[in-house]
Amino acid sequence: MQATVSEGNGQGPNSSSSSTGHNHSSSPKLPPPGSWASLKANVIRWRGSRKLVLVIVAIALLLDNMLLTVVVPIIPEFLYDIRHPDAPLASFPKTPPTTPCEKEVTTPYNGIDVTTQGYDNASWYAEREERHKELVEETVEVGLMFASKAFVQLLANPIVGPLTHKIGYSIPMFAGFVIMFISTLIFAFGRTYSVLFLARALQGIGSSCSSVSGMGMLADRYTDDKERGNAMGIALGGLALGVLIGPPFGGIMYEFVGKSAPFLVLSALALGDGLLQLIMLQPSVVIEESDPPSLKALVTDPYIIIAAGAITFANMGIAMLEPSLPIWMMDNMGASRWEQGVTFLPASISYLIGTNLFGPLGHRIGRWLAALLGLVIIGLCLLCIPMATSINHLILPNAGLGFAIGMVDSCMMPELGYLVDIRHSAVYGSVYAIGDVAFCLGFAIGPALSGTLVNTIGFEWMLVGISILCFAYAPLLTFLRAPPTKEEKKVSINGIDNAGLSLESGPCSSSQTIDPSSIEKSPSNGKLTNGTGYTNGAAETAVHCPSPNGGEHFVTKL
Repeated sequence: MQATVSEGNGQGPNSSSSSTGHNHSSSPKLPPPGSWASLKANVIRWRGSRKLVLVIVAIALLLDNMLLTVVVPIIPEFLYDIRHPDAPLASFPKTPPTTPCEKEVTTPYNGIDVTTQGYDNASWYAEREERHKELVEETVEVGLMFASKAFVQLLANPIVGPLTHKIGYSIPMFAGFVIMFISTLIFAFGRTYSVLFLARALQGIGSSCSSVSGMGMLADRYTDDKERGNAMGIALGGLALGVLIGPPFGGIMYEFVGKSAPFLVLSALALGDGLLQLIMLQPSVVIEESDPPSLKALVTDPYIIIAAGAITFANMGIAMLEPSLPIWMMDNMGASRWEQGVTFLPASISYLIGTNLFGPLGHRIGRWLAALLGLVIIGLCLLCIPMATSINHLILPNAGLGFAIGMVDSCMMPELGYLVDIRHSAVYGSVYAIGDVAFCLGFAIGPALSGTLVNTIGFEWMLVGISILCFAYAPLLTFLRAPPTKEEKKVSINGIDNAGLSLESGPCSSSQTIDPSSIEKSPSNGKLTNGTGYTNGAAETAVHCPSPNGGEHFVTKL
């Protein structure tokens, strides 16, 4: 009897093996690690993962911004060289040649012997002056080429944003990869200004698809405001890494391998990202269930415009420097190709640090405050750049500039999603189209105006002007400290159930319930208090919900 019980409980010496054999026969056999079946099972398990979506978006932004910045040290010199095939820029000596005394010409003039400069030195100074004029004129063409991408992206964003509401985010995201891949190949084999201009403009369409869809996808997957800020900080870190790697990668590859090499490497990386999207995201049409806010409603929202404007002014300064700083360095410092590439390295590294640091930190101290401080720091750094006399002097102001831009971008991008949540409906395609438009305005206006401004008022005064604009715009961000919600729910004090008060809209979660015993009652004073209290002369109860901007937002009249 005991033996029977023992066998039934799997405790007998023989029952253990029989039980084990029985379990092996009944359980499904797992595929061996490394096999095709195992890989397929892992792919299916990872599909729909928020972290995987974050990785894909970060890679897409990285490659897009590598292509954006890899041309910075390549295009100015390449355009000069194709126009002067017999006298490329690298062949011009940085210092005047030493002229033997016998080549100096001495001529009598009114009984006085006058010694004039030898021909070699005179020709060197004449060629230097001619080169200076051509480089300053070329600033306009380079600026227009760099700005063409942003202008096209600016036009495409209002189309891509509403399109994501109708077909979802995955198809526009994949379309962005295809367009960027084609643009990269055109850059690799283009040999004329018009072809390179076309490649740059085409990149704008691909960037619009990737940026709007990517940010909208993150906002949709990360619904918690703090998690969303962290995720967007990481995604913007991918953007920063692209900006970081692009210029030195382009300058070094152009110097030692050739003009096509960096673009062919980028096209191969883009192809890998496209395959990852195809396998993991499986692009398909997804219809949004909730009604999206109209583009007009978002554009006319003053709080969204203030947040978007901060992105524009923060990026306008660095956008003006992209076409003009390498040429200014060639003209004033005799900078080589690799030096022009690495001059943006401190800004890129500090941008990477700033975006990852102020993703979570901005939520804690108030995103409006972090962005305000960022604009002030940007203005101060821009004022310091013209004082540099060597490449070493550019390290500190460029590092401060990148860090401050990271502060603004990593705070205002999630702020746009938060404003849509509390003031409109939680559909994000159009608001991130506006955010991308703001980003593109900076990178369209900046390069387009930089050439003209350098020609008219000079490099130094151009940076002084954009600094003043940053200082003037910064105080407007105080309006984002406690933006009002779309509507404040009003209920009667008699209608409160002892079970609790449910908030149906506003920054609080729709499922959040507040215990009536924890509600604080305060007498009215007939005034708005701290932007959150609504009073009309009667006793009221205020229900406060915390805001990521350091204020409190929700007030319920009872």
